[in-house]
Amino acid sequence: MAEGQEIPIVDFSSFGLNKDTADVSEGELQALGDELYRAFSTIGFVYLKNHGISSQQVTDVFEVADTFFSLPAEIKGKYAFSLETNDGWVASNRERLNPERPGDFKETFDILTQPKKGFPKEVPAFPRVCEKFIAQCTELSLRIMEMMTIGLKLDRTFFAQSHKLIFAGANGTTLRCLRYPPLPADTDIKPGQVRCGEHSDYGTITLLFQDGVGGLEVQNVGGTYVPAPPITDTILVNIGDLVQRWTSDQLKSTIHRILIPKEECAKRQVRRSLAFFVNPDDEALITCLDGSNKYEPIRTIDFVNMKLSATF
Repeated sequence: MAEGQEIPIVDFSSFGLNKDTADVSEGELQALGDELYRAFSTIGFVYLKNHGISSQQVTDVFEVADTFFSLPAEIKGKYAFSLETNDGWVASNRERLNPERPGDFKETFDILTQPKKGFPKEVPAFPRVCEKFIAQCTELSLRIMEMMTIGLKLDRTFFAQSHKLIFAGANGTTLRCLRYPPLPADTDIKPGQVRCGEHSDYGTITLLFQDGVGGLEVQNVGGTYVPAPPITDTILVNIGDLVQRWTSDQLKSTIHRILIPKEECAKRQVRRSLAFFVNPDDEALITCLDGSNKYEPIRTIDFVNMKLSATF
């Protein structure tokens, strides 16, 4: 199949979390950087294998999230999301990622790297499990971004310099735990409603951890939606809008969605995923690196707030 029509799988073992980066040859780095560039400049998504985050860690986060989502709505409501804090619980139907559709049929719990609402006291294991996971996702993201600089022919520290504050507060990097509820026959689904509306992600990159249910679709270079099914022990990584602006469209922030399943058996299943949204520091000014001014300069915080205000 032609490049950009399907999502490639990239072996990240040469720069994964289990690898001492001092032991990696320049040739290995160049090959890995080029491979990521080809994927991110065409379809905008890639599956990473041998990345260094264990499947048990992912399972542990799913389990504490499941415990939270099983709580009564009045308890979850104590941690309700607000645009002032950009973290907390988002009830089903509240978020609308595609403004032309009804609210998305999902609920989420959003956790900043410096949580403002705090972790739910009703789930004691939540902080321990998620803080470790967030730290690993952050380190892996920095390694991925370093490899992105190779294909873009940038200084290797370029993205690190604009993501210094991930654990210092002035940065909106977020772990989002998602639950897509089952759809029994008597569920009231609005016309045009989907589990997650057509959208692109806002920031730098996203790491997506899927359960075994599937349902994600990605728009390829031909404008056709292709499945992005779960592949065991891989992470699905995609480019966000700010990188597309930064690179003047060299790297693609690709539209994706999750529809309501057509099969009755799939409708009755819970679907879960974990999305780690990496953002530049709030005050980072995103300007076109080629000097083209194809996109006007904008601060991260202004761009993200503009996008969020359109979805809630």
